[in-house]
Amino acid sequence: MNEKSKNKPNREQASERIDELCPLLTYYSKRYYVDDDPVVSDSEYDMLFRELGDLETLYPELRRPDSPTLRVGGAVLDRFEKVTHAIPMGSLSDVFSYEELSEFLCKTDYSGDWSVECKIDGLSVSLEYDGGLLTRGSTRGNGTVGEDVTANLRTVRSIPLSIPYEGHLEVRGEVYMPRRSFARLNERRDEEGLPTFANPRNAAAGSLRQLDSRIAAERGLDIYIFNIQTCDRSFDGHSDGLDWLVSLGFSVIPFRERLRSTTDIISAIEKIGEERHRLPCDIDGVVIKADDIAARVRIGELSGRPKWAVAYKFPPEQQDTHLLDITVQVGRTGVLTPTAELEPVRLAGTTVSRATLHNIDFITERDIRIGDTVTVQKAGDIIPEIVAVRHDLRPEGSKPYKMPTVCPSCGERVSRDVGAVATRCTNPLCPAQLERTLIHFASRDCMGIDGMGPAVVRALLTSGMVRSIPDIYHLEPSELASLDRMGETSAAKLCAAIEGSKSRGAARLIYALGIRGVGEVAARALAEEFGGVRQLAKAGAERLTEIADIGAVTAESIAEFFASPSTAELVDRLDECGVMLESKSEERRGDAFDGLTFVLTGTLPTMTRDEASAVIKSLGGKTSSSVSAKTDYLLAGDKAGSKLTKAESLGISVIDEAAFRRMAGI
Repeated sequence: MNEKSKNKPNREQASERIDELCPLLTYYSKRYYVDDDPVVSDSEYDMLFRELGDLETLYPELRRPDSPTLRVGGAVLDRFEKVTHAIPMGSLSDVFSYEELSEFLCKTDYSGDWSVECKIDGLSVSLEYDGGLLTRGSTRGNGTVGEDVTANLRTVRSIPLSIPYEGHLEVRGEVYMPRRSFARLNERRDEEGLPTFANPRNAAAGSLRQLDSRIAAERGLDIYIFNIQTCDRSFDGHSDGLDWLVSLGFSVIPFRERLRSTTDIISAIEKIGEERHRLPCDIDGVVIKADDIAARVRIGELSGRPKWAVAYKFPPEQQDTHLLDITVQVGRTGVLTPTAELEPVRLAGTTVSRATLHNIDFITERDIRIGDTVTVQKAGDIIPEIVAVRHDLRPEGSKPYKMPTVCPSCGERVSRDVGAVATRCTNPLCPAQLERTLIHFASRDCMGIDGMGPAVVRALLTSGMVRSIPDIYHLEPSELASLDRMGETSAAKLCAAIEGSKSRGAARLIYALGIRGVGEVAARALAEEFGGVRQLAKAGAERLTEIADIGAVTAESIAEFFASPSTAELVDRLDECGVMLESKSEERRGDAFDGLTFVLTGTLPTMTRDEASAVIKSLGGKTSSSVSAKTDYLLAGDKAGSKLTKAESLGISVIDEAAFRRMAGI
């Protein structure tokens, strides 16, 4: 199927194969993301996923509403639609001690089992299913009115897009950012000189409210389901309902037990407290709620809060320690990041001796000095951070910290852009930058050079085999085999992976170059707009700001990057090595839309925006996220909004799906 020019299936064959692939990939995804028990290799999954994507590109009208390809995102919204919850999404009363908890349990008119569950520190959402399909996902909002974030929730791989239940079902869950994803995201933002997220909850909330679902897809969000809001079938107990949800393929709340006595409940809370650090996400407490559904109705609510449930909140785990020194690390984009060297202290199950200080503004605002006694906690139970300074314990003679004026790696001057938080090394050949640049260049989402991880990169730099990015394309197996722990077989595989990376195309190469502010989404937009790296290099900042997903700051960064003589030399050398500088040619079905630019808005009757965009591109056209004088057609569906108004004011042709299909010949 991946040989696009050969043996193209007809529509009937494609439909049959899509019907095979969708449930198969869904099953594989559940085993990987929900059950943590994969049954196929990543490469096999990726091959099948690509086959499905190729079929849907060839026949967009055949894409199923439960297609796994919907998880990659792609919908770009003007705003989120409001959703009025049929059943308000309320909140719980909190208790902060076992005394308060015991008082709650005693005074509640209930003698049955209690459900004891982890309280995930995330963002509460509602998922609605009808006819076995996910029809809508929304945020809690104010409890009564939330926002429709269906496109973003479809990218969460543990959320089933279809379930083996045909009736109506609404469940409530907690979206969270796994600690590993949080650490990875903040590390990337730190390297790019962007503000970091304070904690995983803030990161999850920001990700779920992205108007571009492709960004949400990149953030690695996950979810735990903790309640049935409405359902056509009934259950005697809350736990019975959760067990049923598990059978449908949902990932339900972990560490849940059904207990009766106060002593057993407190023991369960202590056990959860001891085990909390082993979870993939933050929890900030334990929820205790009556398991009996009928009893809940009898007990009722007070001021919108259920009288049959309570949240026991864990106290934050913090420790005081001494700040011994402040060192500076140099990232791949030249950003200098100050790091606190701490007197080792036990925190959240591990020994902490270092904590990021982010940037000079962070240090100055908190007046952090070497020798201070500081309070440390773990953001997301994973990243140590300083949350307070004991100024009353400050030693005499301490001085405010100042960032170095030269790079600690290469000795070249550093600079700080006006209005920016980051201090940067200005030397593109800085050894510290080169190491991280090569690691980024070879990473999976960039050039995808399997086997070229941090250890191999460091070995290549130490040996002198590599002094710049293009040098990797001149490596020979015999050279690589001389490295420690490499061997002939590994050397041959690495050379094959390097050779294979040459054909990744412009989008991945642009991302791999490590241009400040250019992530995967922006790189794809730039490749689609300009068609290749050399064309992009000729575009000025003003032209770049016309591209969706490219702001003024990023545009200046791109223009500055390509204006450098060292960048021009880099591109020339990559070209000489045979690295593809152009965008990968997608299969063309015709030229009906050659030279035409479309903007899509509203909800189409039978097609998604992604499907319509695929048709446009297959016929030689382009899509844009905003209406301008350069727009040829506005493809408008239901609830078109402000884009329709603007198109009409500019005299741009507005077409519906039926007219679009006639123009496209489909």
